[in-house]
Amino acid sequence: MNHKHFIIYKPYGYLSQFTSNDSKQQSKRFLGELHDFPEGMMSIGRLDEKSEGLLLLTTDGKMSDFINSRKVDKEYYALVDGDIPEDAVLQLKDGVVIGFDGKKYRTKPCKVHKLKTKPKLPERSKKIRDARHGPVSWVSITLNEGKFRQVRKMTSAVGYPTLRLVRVRVGAIQLNAMQPGNVIAVDVFNI
Repeated sequence: MNHKHFIIYKPYGYLSQFTSNDSKQQSKRFLGELHDFPEGMMSIGRLDEKSEGLLLLTTDGKMSDFINSRKVDKEYYALVDGDIPEDAVLQLKDGVVIGFDGKKYRTKPCKVHKLKTKPKLPERSKKIRDARHGPVSWVSITLNEGKFRQVRKMTSAVGYPTLRLVRVRVGAIQLNAMQPGNVIAVDVFNI
């Protein structure tokens, strides 16, 4: 079977699914609005409605399972509320306790660093609080696990809630200069 693969920049406010029959979700926005995707398409991992950035799509379940396994790094840029100090960055690196499935969970050690300059990202469709209303800072967090809302829970656990979250890399695939809503068909994923 010839599988189809896509790289997209999931915009803020979209769900990581293609359609829904749920009456409660009829006002929501879905990936199917961005492109006419082939039958059997699935997102590899998810980004919540308020998160944006790189999302891989495929019709190949084995590829999806491989990328969702712990073998592939996923890098996020998080704009956090406040000027995050080095000790909070070190806590994030070492792992922090978050809630997951009604239980306490200690995140695995990961790569974290504070960005020296604001990353070059497209403006978000919905305005967010910025430095005019108090200090903010950007951090890069690279994980190879992916619990529900993990990055947001991690930054909150150290006292610096996430204001904006953008996935910028999955393995070797980068967001680069893509804009929200861009869809690129690819022959294979070079992870």
